Amino acid sequence: MDPSSGKIFLGELNHTPLGDLRLAVSDLGLVAIEWADSQPELIAYLLHRLKATVEENQKRIHPYAKELGEYLKGKRREFTFAIDWYTLRPFQRKTLKLVCEIPYGETRTYADIAEQIGRPRAYRAVGRANAANPMPLVIPCHRLIGRDGKLHGYGGGEGLPTKEWLLKMEGAVIA
Repeated sequence: MDPSSGKIFLGELNHTPLGDLRLAVSDLGLVAIEWADSQPELIAYLLHRLKATVEENQKRIHPYAKELGEYLKGKRREFTFAIDWYTLRPFQRKTLKLVCEIPYGETRTYADIAEQIGRPRAYRAVGRANAANPMPLVIPCHRLIGRDGKLHGYGGGEGLPTKEWLLKMEGAVIA
């Protein structure tokens, strides 16, 4: 099946500690998470980049929203639902799969991920792949820090304060 030509189901997860979220799933799994105030960008991504038809369907979103809500309340450390990796380009897929393996409460550097993919000088490309992560929170790009041990870049929510909040919630040690 060509996942990019299928139907995407859209729903909400509201009143989280980080604000209201929008979730998109395909028949293969989670496709995207976005903050509610960025819903126009989410819709554009789904329609233009994925070339999918979009249907509001809170019932299809419910299992994803339930686990994400539990995570944001500090009651869940791992997700059991599927991720639709087919919506990502090859380099980004490879990069984000490695980011997905960073354990709860731990951090890695962009350079660490570049090393793992066998391209040690590609840490900026790793950063760009994460900047375009369509599934923040679930693919934990907030667990990536700079080589200097400091927080660098986060596009979701309030930016770096959101990244810091997530890491503190997970009990990660940050500089």
